[in-house]
Amino acid sequence: MSDRSILQHITELVDEEHKLRSASAAPHQNDARLKQVEVELDQCWDLLRQRRARREFGQDPDNATPRDGGTVENYEG
Repeated sequence: MSDRSILQHITELVDEEHKLRSASAAPHQNDARLKQVEVELDQCWDLLRQRRARREFGQDPDNATPRDGGTVENYEG
């Protein structure tokens, strides 16, 4: 997965997040999907940061791997 494809996926998720948040009918109906989108966004941003760090330090960015949702959600930076 390239940086470009990760950024494209982030854009798609942000668009979906905005649609879910702006849904006026039964706003709590979308809570589960909204949480899923938020976790996936965090995973994408984390993967992109890993790839950039690997590139900066002369390592292969393609060796970066997505971390599970629990890891990225509980990360304290």
